[in-house]
Amino acid sequence: MASRTAEYMALFRALESGRPPARRLFEDRFAAGFLSAPMRPLVALSRPPFLGSSIRRLIDRRWPGPRVSATVRTRVIDEALATGLTDGARQLVLLGAGYDSRPYRIAGADRIRTFEVDHPDTQAAKRRRLLRMLPTPPAGTTFVGIDFDREDLGAALDRGGYRSDQRTFFIWEGVTNYLTADAVDATFGWISAHTAPGSRVAFTYVHRGLLDGSRRFSDSEQWVGAVRSAGEPFTFGFDPDQLSTYLAERGLRLLSDVSTTEALDQYRSRLGNVPPPPAFYRVALATVEAAERTRGLQPALGDPA
Repeated sequence: MASRTAEYMALFRALESGRPPARRLFEDRFAAGFLSAPMRPLVALSRPPFLGSSIRRLIDRRWPGPRVSATVRTRVIDEALATGLTDGARQLVLLGAGYDSRPYRIAGADRIRTFEVDHPDTQAAKRRRLLRMLPTPPAGTTFVGIDFDREDLGAALDRGGYRSDQRTFFIWEGVTNYLTADAVDATFGWISAHTAPGSRVAFTYVHRGLLDGSRRFSDSEQWVGAVRSAGEPFTFGFDPDQLSTYLAERGLRLLSDVSTTEALDQYRSRLGNVPPPPAFYRVALATVEAAERTRGLQPALGDPA
């Protein structure tokens, strides 16, 4: 079965793409095509501006946070990828690709090699729907099926023709919070050891305090309950104060780290008076500084007991 949270992300991106060009944060012309039949009417109804605003407000009232957070994080990562392409990335790796369409909509991404890495079930659903929108499969895209908790990332990418000597941009969006600490640690370790210096990884995570109860975040209960009801509960988080050290011990340097609440401030003029999302969801960008992983001064953080 395809990921339900991946479909919710596609819905949020489709709703944002239907807003007036001068106001929206991005245009994802593929997002609506990834939706199942029950969700498509929402997108169709949202096209008239008044109805669109009403639908978005209704979603935000019923589930405070996820839609605005998803919209903001999409824009933040779009900008990071655009910069990475300008700075010489030759490969793009989507870890837990879901219904991400950046290889097909971000300028310049079509000129480099892309590896879409995801669970085979979600990937099969995506490929069926993508082929309806792009009848000719993109020549530079390779689909790599994997279960991150059970399979080796390196072996899977090697089968797809990944090259460790090329500068690469990794996107790990909406994934770490569903994994184990060991799986997260193994992935960061592999990235630092098997890609060229200067490669970057944009990733999202949840604040560890949400999971262990050491921090309270307003309006977080419905969001946490929604992903639990979808069968995809949050399982892992980082403490932002320790993230830079954690990454440095694994051969990566933290470049930026913001909550989607903080990032919302720079887009407020376009989004208008939307409710700020709970501050536990964060977007970070790191760069590879060493060819080999620095091993083991600090264990992975945030695996709940």
